[in-house]
Amino acid sequence: MSTLVLTRVRPWGGAAADLVLRDGVIASVSPAGGPLPDGAEVVDGAGLLALPGLVNAHAHVDKSWWGQPWVSYGGEATTQGRIAHERELRDRYGIPSTAGAAAVLREFVRHGTTATRTHVDVDLGVGLRGLAHVREAAQELGGAVDVSIVAFPQDGVIRRPGVLDLLDQAAVAGATHIGGIDPASIDRDPVAQLDGLFAIAERRGVGLDIHLHDRGELGAFQIELIVERTRRAGLSGRVTVAHGFALGELPPARQDALLDDLRDAGVSWATVAPVGTAPLPWRGMRERGIPVGLGTDGIRDLWSPFGDGDVLRIALGFARLHGLRTDDDLTDAVRLATSSAAGFVGRSVHDLVVGAPADVVLVDAENVPDALVRVPPRRLVVSGGRVVARDGDVLV
Repeated sequence: MSTLVLTRVRPWGGAAADLVLRDGVIASVSPAGGPLPDGAEVVDGAGLLALPGLVNAHAHVDKSWWGQPWVSYGGEATTQGRIAHERELRDRYGIPSTAGAAAVLREFVRHGTTATRTHVDVDLGVGLRGLAHVREAAQELGGAVDVSIVAFPQDGVIRRPGVLDLLDQAAVAGATHIGGIDPASIDRDPVAQLDGLFAIAERRGVGLDIHLHDRGELGAFQIELIVERTRRAGLSGRVTVAHGFALGELPPARQDALLDDLRDAGVSWATVAPVGTAPLPWRGMRERGIPVGLGTDGIRDLWSPFGDGDVLRIALGFARLHGLRTDDDLTDAVRLATSSAAGFVGRSVHDLVVGAPADVVLVDAENVPDALVRVPPRRLVVSGGRVVARDGDVLV
């Protein structure tokens, strides 16, 4: 048995404790200063704040040019324009590749992410190659990041005959989810796209994670379609709407009705809290228990030059976008990026408790709100009970 003990850490900013991590799980959490297991590796936490490993609930690790020379932004700024620009240039930059995905995953590790749900492009140009590259990258890091894959039809579904079959093949090949994108504005046939996606999900036993950029009532209409199909297919807890900007733009009564529907159907939400978008009705989502996950989206890719892979920084952006100020609200923003995101990566629990995965991040902070607003460097990152990063140096 491999045993690592983190002594004198402060879980969630509480009293100093010793964490015993054995065979990839948290074996005990006890007051600091007690007896330690014989033969264990011991790391002195020196009073640092301890958080669970960060969870990146919406990523695109296959798309990045991280580690290559700077790539200048080009192409049209619309969703359709970004898709066309990426399709035209990705081969020039070797996208997708194992090396590129591994570079992004190492940045995740540097910033304390130990589990991610990543979308991986599946289309007529790349086929299923991207899935293989991402799996190889995860293996290269020795599992330092637990990677769940969404087979993602970035270029559309119905408008690209053959993509539904590729998504079906990806589900058979081990993708945990299949994706969709703007059933109305990209495919211009929301019924056909959603019917096709839900049929695969029911047939193959996978989840769904659907990008929805369409705004206002057009977006709300598609949310209603997703809710209705989720209920009909019995897929409660297995369907996610990503982005869903429309929800924040609707009148309060309309929002409340949709939130009730999302709760009753068991549909979750993923956001990257982008600047300039309307805040989500987050408190209403929290009150109803609608799962909300945070993610980095693309990082230095042909869509945007921005991003560094730090989900804690995304949580700060979420807090600022939603006007969070109190300690409780700021702490909840950090929970969105850690413990409450367990379901997005297929975990029943992801926290600093006995029986949880042994994923721990140590930072020098007074308390959790302080850690959020300062986004301090990660002093130590532990994944699956082994140290994978220390003071910014990635060890895998």
